[in-house]
Amino acid sequence: MKSSLLTLGDPLGPKGRRRVLVASVVSAAAIVAVVAVAIRRLDENGQLDESKWRPLTQWAVFKFFLGGLGNTVKAALTAMAIALVVGGVMALARLARGWPQRWLAGLYVEFFRGLPLYLLILFSWLGLPKLGVDLDVFWYLVLALAVYNSAILAEIFRAGILSLDRGQGEAASAVGLRYWQAMGLVILPQAIRRMVPAIVSQLVTLLKDTSLGILLAYEELLRRARISSEFFQNPVHSFALVAVIYIAVNMTLSYVATRLEARQRRRYKAGAIQVGGLEDLAVTQATASARPAPVARPVSA
Repeated sequence: MKSSLLTLGDPLGPKGRRRVLVASVVSAAAIVAVVAVAIRRLDENGQLDESKWRPLTQWAVFKFFLGGLGNTVKAALTAMAIALVVGGVMALARLARGWPQRWLAGLYVEFFRGLPLYLLILFSWLGLPKLGVDLDVFWYLVLALAVYNSAILAEIFRAGILSLDRGQGEAASAVGLRYWQAMGLVILPQAIRRMVPAIVSQLVTLLKDTSLGILLAYEELLRRARISSEFFQNPVHSFALVAVIYIAVNMTLSYVATRLEARQRRRYKAGAIQVGGLEDLAVTQATASARPAPVARPVSA
């Protein structure tokens, strides 16, 4: 099955390609100049001295950073586990027959998906205690992350279920399975295979979003970098190390997501699921199968 790229405009002609080439060269030169000026300024201010890097080579300091990474991963995995459960329930509710379930689930998804995560974290941290909900700072962060990402995952789950051929539901109905039996035994096991790459990609986003825990003084990786930079007076070096750690972890997860997607395409002949309105998954909408899969329909009771 061949894939086709989403066309956003007409192909460039000879003049257009020359303009793009010139603009690319000028932009690259400007970026190199800016980087060179930044490095020169850092050197003039003593920020590139060996003494600034030396603390980061000490095991005690690096262990301090690893502890922050552990707190980051702990918060991300806990929030993802909760979001998976809540998102799955919301997705099934949006596909249910009864309009109250569909309406309430749709309201939940659209409301929390439309709110900035920053506001959710602030409300969790500042608003919940005023409502009598006293939690550890870890749970304030996890709760906000879980609520926001559950709304995103609900749409991923729903898109994965609707991407299946309608014949799956009809076949389950033909052998006497009811709606929820067909969902649990036939539709969901197949849909989950298609969802896994998108779920891993969302985990990358969630892992980066844990850096907002710095608002709550939760000692995740970015917070510990700030503590280290203030103690050793080397903010550039501390945050550079954190950037390298984030890039390494997220590139690993992205590689896993890419491999999983390639595997499920090759093994199950499945195309990418289409999730409308999600900025984090916009890249998955750039490619689609040349022959779109029919939409699955709920089976009759």
